[in-house]
Amino acid sequence: MSAPDRAVRHFRRVADLDAAEIQRVLADAARWKASPWGDVLAHRTIALIFSKPSTRTRVSFSVGIHQLGGNALTLSEQELQMRKSESIEDTARVLSRYVDGIVIRTFAQQDVDDLAAYGTVPVVNALTDERHPCQALTDIFTFQERFPDARGRRITYLGDGNNVAASLAAAGAMTGIDICLSVPEGNDLPGSLWVEIQALAREHGTKVWVERDPFRAVDGASALYTDVWISMGQEQDWDKIRALEPYRIDAGLLERLLRYQRALLEALGQRWTPEAMASAHRLALTSAELSQDVVERALAVLRRFAGNREVAGRIGARSQNITPERADELRERLRSLDRELRARDDPATVALLLEHEGELLELHRRLSRLLGA
Repeated sequence: MSAPDRAVRHFRRVADLDAAEIQRVLADAARWKASPWGDVLAHRTIALIFSKPSTRTRVSFSVGIHQLGGNALTLSEQELQMRKSESIEDTARVLSRYVDGIVIRTFAQQDVDDLAAYGTVPVVNALTDERHPCQALTDIFTFQERFPDARGRRITYLGDGNNVAASLAAAGAMTGIDICLSVPEGNDLPGSLWVEIQALAREHGTKVWVERDPFRAVDGASALYTDVWISMGQEQDWDKIRALEPYRIDAGLLERLLRYQRALLEALGQRWTPEAMASAHRLALTSAELSQDVVERALAVLRRFAGNREVAGRIGARSQNITPERADELRERLRSLDRELRARDDPATVALLLEHEGELLELHRRLSRLLGA
């Protein structure tokens, strides 16, 4: 039986929204985060169907629906007749008579598409094996909070080419953020998804590409992103784990990132090592005080590295204690200098970088800790 023609909107994949709609969703999210109560869902009931275990997704949807005035009806697949004595099409039709929307976290993307095709209420994809669009918009929201000038920046994703990677790439492509996927051979996104994402990137003037070398992948990134290697419901695959081992976010990879004064977008998962977690906590420290010796040593090394006193001199910090406003200004000037330095590829600059790499790394660590990552 063919699905009837309707104008009901769904959120099955990131591209179900256009770029302007995504920005409106993110703007609404910022507003509701600042004042998390409203009535847009007043007198409405939203069914939450979970075929997979969930903590954050279940809690966030339930709390969010409540705060916006609605009622969340949580159902596990074991409590429904879906795929037992009733088809997904029947379930879609029955639920549409009782509820005002359906959120589903399941395995097959086709289940979400079928609910949307045969129901008469909006369907939201809270995760499938193929896509994770709500997570992707949340990540873009976090990135834009951290970087108001997010457009043109880059997020580097390291690890498995899974549902999280696919939706992050699509969301970045549509919001002006470049995405580097650092994944090993054999763990790429499915071909059809890759074609879809490349089309989105071309349409919106962004870049999405694969870089096999994780150390090269982090250069120039504003954020690192990672996810679990073995998803829920998948068997432990030791060959896959061995292939992904070099893509773990560890102390060495973070040190590479720290050289460029970048932020870290934290995601829970197998790729975190204790050293990386400790480094992330150090990055989170903030202070308005920057001692004179750190500033002077930074200026001296950066002058030598840049080979340009005028460029380095523009940093110009001389006070013993820096206000938060001054810290922000200094941080931005360091970033600006960093962009200038990385744009230079002459042999002298490269040689100076190698000569002073250890000292620069230590200075960047101290500046990160004192200024705030």
